[in-house]
Amino acid sequence: MIETVQQLLRQRRDDDTPALASGERTWTWREHLAEAEAEGAALIALADPARPLHVGALLPNSPAMLRAMAAAALGGYVLCGINTTRRGAGLLADIRRSDCQLLLVDPEHRELLDGLDLDGIQVLDVTGGRYADLVAAAPPLVPHREVVGGDTLMMIFTSGTSGDPKVVRLAHAMAVMCGASLIFQYDVTAADVCYLSMPLFHSNGVAAGWAVAIGAGATMVPARFSPSRFLDDVRRHRVTYLNYVGKPLALILSTPERPDDADNTLRVAFGNEATDRDIAEFARRFDCRVVDSFGSSEFAVIVVREDGTPPGSIGRPYPGVSIYNPTTLRECAVAEFDEHGVLTNFDDAVGELVNTQGAGPFVGYYNDPAATAQRMRHGMYWSGDLAYRDADGWIYLAGRTADWMRVDGENLAAGPIERILERLPGVSQVAVYAVPDDRVGDQVMAALVLRNGARLTPDGFAKFLAEQPDLSPKAWPRHVRINADLPTTATNKILKRALMAAGVSAEGGVLWTRPARGTTYRQAVEAHAMNHEPHAMN
Repeated sequence: MIETVQQLLRQRRDDDTPALASGERTWTWREHLAEAEAEGAALIALADPARPLHVGALLPNSPAMLRAMAAAALGGYVLCGINTTRRGAGLLADIRRSDCQLLLVDPEHRELLDGLDLDGIQVLDVTGGRYADLVAAAPPLVPHREVVGGDTLMMIFTSGTSGDPKVVRLAHAMAVMCGASLIFQYDVTAADVCYLSMPLFHSNGVAAGWAVAIGAGATMVPARFSPSRFLDDVRRHRVTYLNYVGKPLALILSTPERPDDADNTLRVAFGNEATDRDIAEFARRFDCRVVDSFGSSEFAVIVVREDGTPPGSIGRPYPGVSIYNPTTLRECAVAEFDEHGVLTNFDDAVGELVNTQGAGPFVGYYNDPAATAQRMRHGMYWSGDLAYRDADGWIYLAGRTADWMRVDGENLAAGPIERILERLPGVSQVAVYAVPDDRVGDQVMAALVLRNGARLTPDGFAKFLAEQPDLSPKAWPRHVRINADLPTTATNKILKRALMAAGVSAEGGVLWTRPARGTTYRQAVEAHAMNHEPHAMN
């Protein structure tokens, strides 16, 4: 039985089927893994054997990144995926926290290291002459170690939506298991083509993309995510499977629809955090199956959609996953709703998603005992995600723990409000968050991105809110900003802490506000900066 990626890739060394397609070139599995073995041998020879063999990869989704991943797996050392969107002190902290001896870069990202004190870390430009010479002179690969299933394959950073990114250790066995599960569910074979456009330094890109391709022996197409280039890439490479995380479906759907969009080879899109509307619209427009699930980067909390999942729900939880009150340490009550679908027992029903059976495969954040202790309290894994469940066991997200708001003496969560605002025709992205109230507590603020050509007026927005029977009057946003785009992480998740830091500002966009007891929105003074934008009407 295969339990490591090392074993899995060894079985593919003599395969002459396509493994990798990029630009005008295609590599067979034999060619791809021969290059990976040579790189692994070169890096093992270069490394200090007295130190943990951790190799950083500051690389985009590219043949070089895929080669580095395979090299680490075959070589029995740890690859540290470094977030290519980090800068300065944050980037340096990530590199140091993961204890990299060697750091692989390309010319695009090499300059990000200028002025950083790398303290002896060897930097290798994978396009440079020194690297080519090292690989050419490498002896046959003798693995740094023969790994077992529980050994770390990669160190992967969390998205950092609510704080500094943390380092998750992804085990060989977990990568194999994730790949095998998705291969089984979606009938992925060596004849499939996997589009890898989600960052390969993130758990989704590795577990839902790369692991699927290597497990099935499918063709990998590494790409930098681009909504405008998406369909052309799918057609050019005859893509059949893709993974996503965050808002990619919404971003693709914001591009103009064409009559022949469904004329493509795409069969399955698997990911998380898409809205119900985007799931249905993407499936219709591109004639494919879209499956959305929920899981933490630590793989400790998993919730899956099933047939019959109600609108707004993320599905039913795996065994051991529950919702607990972080103060009382008791399971939260079942959610109760009025005739309009309004949650009536918020304080009793909303709590934090936990794994009551422990951490699952999560073994703690690397070099971060404080963050590990925060996650593993009272013998349970605490996800940081707020949720509630209905009487039938369906789970509904309420946001992150940082999304909890206190408005006029009432507790609110961002998630339910966001789901209501997502009903707005023409809305592509929504974020709801708290800004301080001048008196006490919080005010609700919403940030919107509209689809191409969509129109929205203050009166139209207020009319929409008034028509939503499940929207509490206290949940009406006090302030609304409309922008062409919003700050996001590298994994396309809206960066709410950046929005919260901006306060009551549209930062160059359109800003509407309403009186404390009123329901009429008016343009705020600073909004003149975007008056020319046709989609946000004053």
